[in-house]
Amino acid sequence: MRSIWNGAISFGLVSIPIKLVNATENHSIHFRQIHLADGGRIRYRKVCELDEEEVSGGEIGKAYEDADGTMIPITDEDLAQLPLPTAKTIEIVAFVPADEIDPLQLDTAYYLSANGVPAAKPYTLLREALKRSNKVAVAKFALRGRERLGMLRVVDDVIAMHGLLWPDEIRAPEGVAPESDVTVRDAELDLADALMDTLGEVDMDSLHDDYREAVEELIAAKASGEAVEPSESQEPGGGKVIDLIAALESSVRAAKKSRGEGQEDGEDEEAGAEGDMAEVHPIKKRAAKKTAARPKSTPKETGAKKSTASGSSTAGKTTQKQRKTTSSSAKRTSGRGTAKSTAGTATKSTAKSATKSTAKSGGKTPAKGTKKTASAPRKRASA
Repeated sequence: MRSIWNGAISFGLVSIPIKLVNATENHSIHFRQIHLADGGRIRYRKVCELDEEEVSGGEIGKAYEDADGTMIPITDEDLAQLPLPTAKTIEIVAFVPADEIDPLQLDTAYYLSANGVPAAKPYTLLREALKRSNKVAVAKFALRGRERLGMLRVVDDVIAMHGLLWPDEIRAPEGVAPESDVTVRDAELDLADALMDTLGEVDMDSLHDDYREAVEELIAAKASGEAVEPSESQEPGGGKVIDLIAALESSVRAAKKSRGEGQEDGEDEEAGAEGDMAEVHPIKKRAAKKTAARPKSTPKETGAKKSTASGSSTAGKTTQKQRKTTSSSAKRTSGRGTAKSTAGTATKSTAKSATKSTAKSGGKTPAKGTKKTASAPRKRASA
């Protein structure tokens, strides 16, 4: 790897010659601007606004623009004369626990490589001291014309340095947090914990840029003249959360389904198969539904209602069966005499059966005729 800066680490009275190497690289795909009419590339030219002539790099210098628009020229010689002890030195100023560094301050990362054989011994000494102390080194260094803050730590067997933003470069998060007071219930926290446990850990090396890969495939397809098919549009997520517990429970089920985990004990298999489409009731609503489903009538009232209903329905059913039997017997019998005798026999049996069923149901036995006996239970049933 090509070094971008050469200098030394100042560790007390120990000086360690090192090379600074970029630890990260940008894989973003860069595009050029073109003229849509003919595909010609659009280029920027540096033109002086006074004489409107293009200026080369050797004719361009630096200047500071004052509040009133006045340009104050600053040369490289002016900057070189400034007292900058860290111009060629990474000066360690303190050793602190790693958790004292706010991640918001982290900037570009670099690898520090020992520059030459004599640097190997002090380099290894500093590396092992950082390992054993479980601390990081806070240092100052100068790069690209300005002094910066850095943090040195050990990565494998290499000393890495993270550029840090100065504390006054971190903006306070004013007006960012929700303004209204929000109360989070224990049940919601439990479901959030369950969701985090279900999602589990991830191998950071397995993560990759899906969008960049899609752009590369698009470029390759267009370069080869292939037709590019539009991808399936996805419905945007988000929206107003009405029931937070329901959303969390659905998220837990969806996470388990994506990981191929089985259903929990006591869960309905059909509800688990439906996934996100299953209806989820909050804990309070489910408890209320169970309470509402229980009967509130007393034992005495229940027994009385059951006896009355069974008596009325039994008497009504018996009478209807008797009437059907009578009519069918009369039709099948030929001749007046046979019909009369059959009807008489049926009437007597009907009267006896109706009397017995009425007695069982707790009603009074009628004194006259089978017709009255049959009509009385029917009136009670309809009432």
